[in-house]
Amino acid sequence: MTDFAAIDFETANDNHTSVCAVGIVVVRGGEEQCSFYSLIHPTPNFYGYYNSRVHGLHKRDTQSAPRFPEVWAQVSPLIEGLPLVAHNKVFDEDCLKKVFACYQMVYPDYKFLCTYNASCKMLKGQVENMQLHTVAAYCGYIMMHHHNALDDARACAAIAKQLL
Repeated sequence: MTDFAAIDFETANDNHTSVCAVGIVVVRGGEEQCSFYSLIHPTPNFYGYYNSRVHGLHKRDTQSAPRFPEVWAQVSPLIEGLPLVAHNKVFDEDCLKKVFACYQMVYPDYKFLCTYNASCKMLKGQVENMQLHTVAAYCGYIMMHHHNALDDARACAAIAKQLL
């Protein structure tokens, strides 16, 4: 696969509408064409202990950040016509659908592909686990900031270029 957009969301709490960061890497012709990262003012606006522990973001980081519709207005033209790829698409696709519904936005029925599922099928027995950083390293991408949405999207793109 040579044309796609890798996407990753971080959430403020267990509610999938609470996206607080998004990372996008657009790949065309097998090469990174552009990337996008933004913090997002989450809905609902509270941070769970576990979530903050994982990604390091807190309410103070996103208090002045734009809300999802403003951020998506910038993302939408970048990904138009491309399939979206995520590592564990169940999470990222659900977040996207739920935040669209939360803001009463019309969901464009994005096509999602999953590098986690592809890893399970193609790398069984070759890597110790199917976690993003492990599979990314196997595919030649060493993550410097795991759980930063942009670094996670870049890792997903590296996996997708090799496995999808």
